[in-house]
Amino acid sequence: MLYKRKSIRLKDFDYTQAFWYYVTICTQTRGDILGIIKNSKMVLNKFGVLVEKEWLNTKSIRSNVDLDSFVIMPDHLHGIIIINKQRRGTAHRAPTDTTENFGKPVPGSLPTIIRSFKATVTKQINELRQTPGIKFWQRNYYERVIRNEKELYNIRRYIKLNPLKWNIQRGYPENPEF
Repeated sequence: MLYKRKSIRLKDFDYTQAFWYYVTICTQTRGDILGIIKNSKMVLNKFGVLVEKEWLNTKSIRSNVDLDSFVIMPDHLHGIIIINKQRRGTAHRAPTDTTENFGKPVPGSLPTIIRSFKATVTKQINELRQTPGIKFWQRNYYERVIRNEKELYNIRRYIKLNPLKWNIQRGYPENPEF
């Protein structure tokens, strides 16, 4: 029996339009694969450094993309991606044309940006580990369209405090008097 995967996208929302988006991308396996939290700060290992380099590269290779707050955690990444208006001469698509289907990426869309990021990181990490074809990221990712300044403030704060809360949430605080 074939299962149809339910979309996490907002119905009829154009994911190529100028907006701020909050994303969380998790590794396939849990654990300290991207580094460790030490003294409430994230210490990246070689895989975490590679993830950071490619995250920052997202802005460099796409003229309509900016990045805001982000944090790489031991097994996931939180970040804010800003898709700016397309440059002049770029045709505007109707929302129905921006729904990504398997095998049909929509250039400049959030799903295509995330797919490309995940693919390049996976390829490079698999080359380092000599494990071709192994999944590195979970199949999907969490996304949220940031709708106002209050949401943006709260998400930035969440991102900033994430390393501090890491050990507390797991039941073994680094600093018991905190």
